[in-house]
Amino acid sequence: MLQFLAFVKKEFYHIFRDRRTLLILFGMPVVQIILFGYAITNEIRNADIAVLDQANDYYSQRLVNKISASGYFRISRTLTNEKEMESAFKDGQIRMAIVVPRHFGYDFFHHRRAALQVLTDASDPNSATTLLNYANAIINNYQQELLGQQSLPLTINVQPRMLYNPALKGVFMFVPGVMTLILMLVSAMMTSITITREKETGTMEILLVSPLAPGMIIVGKVVPYILLSFINALVILALGVWLFGMPVKGGLLLLLLECGLFVLTALSLGILISTITASQQAAMMISMVGLLMPTILLSGFVFPLESMPYALQLVANIFPAKWFIIILKDVMLKGAGLLAVWKPTLVLCGMTLLFITLSVKNFKTRLA
Repeated sequence: MLQFLAFVKKEFYHIFRDRRTLLILFGMPVVQIILFGYAITNEIRNADIAVLDQANDYYSQRLVNKISASGYFRISRTLTNEKEMESAFKDGQIRMAIVVPRHFGYDFFHHRRAALQVLTDASDPNSATTLLNYANAIINNYQQELLGQQSLPLTINVQPRMLYNPALKGVFMFVPGVMTLILMLVSAMMTSITITREKETGTMEILLVSPLAPGMIIVGKVVPYILLSFINALVILALGVWLFGMPVKGGLLLLLLECGLFVLTALSLGILISTITASQQAAMMISMVGLLMPTILLSGFVFPLESMPYALQLVANIFPAKWFIIILKDVMLKGAGLLAVWKPTLVLCGMTLLFITLSVKNFKTRLA
């Protein structure tokens, strides 16, 4: 017990001597409060949608203009056929699509009934439900406007269809996010702490004068965490599939390769953290506070990025978790192949190379 208290006392002394750790302790809470204030919202604004207007008459155009002017939706695609709509959903370009059938206005006023189909991307069930509710409210309001001009009981029947997640299971959003969070923490945090421990205890210099090259020393310390992180990914996938019914519609080999790529990205980030910190405490704080909260808030895991200020949307692009969650949802829920996820895959490859380059340069500067 006395040894434990001495250790705790030494840790306190070390924290107060390290300005970088003090900055993390007192600066990060302010940053996180700002992030929470902007990120926690259930309202969706300017969601990208597509319109397939097969009627193209006065009433359909009036409805489309009303939806566009609501502020909740932004019509980014005007489609000509259903094949383009499926491609737009798989590429992640739209969150919702509205299909106006032929003779929309004629059916509405002559048959007193008109069909309208609304399709949403239910890989994120909360956002899909919210968008569908917005669309229903706007359509009902539009119907009331028309009823005020007519004496006949006219109705518009909305035919919603949830793509990729018909049952709106929240676990389909939960599993990719938890996988990303665990892989990031285990890979980045444990790697940074392991390498920093050698520096803090003074044994890194002893290792550097051994016959092994510095690069081989780092690789030897990182390999166990590659295997551990990959096992974690397999366990999470197995639990998601067997316990929660999480589908894996895409190629399993592609999914495992993408998991391996993200593990390498997180490990390279952990190595970079270890090169800029002098203590395990600082490395842990950077990994936990600097990576944990942004992974939750700025990756699309819990809150839609479209609802955040544009500045935060730009900041989200520098976090690997955002791109990995996009890959997981596209491969597991949409059945996308490499051609559909090449962009986030390329981003992760670029981040990995950047982190490794900065780590090697900084490592030689500090310890060579």
